[in-house]
Amino acid sequence: MWNLLRADAVRISAEEEILRGFIHGAVLFHDDYASALGALLAHKLGDRNMPAERLERLTHEALIEDPGIVDAGAADLIAILERDPAADSYLTPFLYFKGFHALQWHRIGHWLWTHGRHSLAHFLQSRVSEVFAIDIHPAVPIGRGVFIDHGTGLVVGETAEIGNNVSILQEVTLGGTGKEHGDRHPKVRDGVLISAGAKVLGNIVIGRGAKIGAGSVVLKEVPECATVVGVPAKVVGWCSGPAAALAMDQSLPEPDYSI
Repeated sequence: MWNLLRADAVRISAEEEILRGFIHGAVLFHDDYASALGALLAHKLGDRNMPAERLERLTHEALIEDPGIVDAGAADLIAILERDPAADSYLTPFLYFKGFHALQWHRIGHWLWTHGRHSLAHFLQSRVSEVFAIDIHPAVPIGRGVFIDHGTGLVVGETAEIGNNVSILQEVTLGGTGKEHGDRHPKVRDGVLISAGAKVLGNIVIGRGAKIGAGSVVLKEVPECATVVGVPAKVVGWCSGPAAALAMDQSLPEPDYSI
């Protein structure tokens, strides 16, 4: 993947002279994916109060201490190319897709959280929310191969969980139902597709391979492989092929007018 990303960077640098310096600094200057990713993330989030150079030292610390962050980020990038027709190469989402950037920052914030550095993790959560309009609590564990498409307005609460190979679109909420403390947010299993604007509320399980229709409000557990839609959401169909998150098919079953 890194070799393909670099090849795309060389091609774009030749085609667009005005981007040459940016592409060189973001990709071609670096020896490996981890170095490029850490520098890119730092420059996306840095400001005068927290300069990019300081954030880059933090990203490299995290990526060296936990190589799993790098592996998961590579899986996320591959997932984008496989599931998003707007991604024409690895380079495009790597440089420009804020859902990808926010997710990689979350992985670093989660690493900080699990090492007891809660204040810095909260700082990063706040900055990511300001810059990318994506708000994920740093306590949330997230699996590999996760695709956050667009991501604007995404909110994920503290005790939520997100599995492997999940796809989530913009304006999704994984939230609570009140002001109670404790375990209060959804658990999203592997292969789930959550379509735009869906609200999933409470300590409920969204079963493996399920699909949640756009604009739905989910208040009860969703069985494995089910398609749910509506306010409140109800089961309207069942999967018959690849996991919903991989197929990215947001259509719904045709209604049966014969009944």
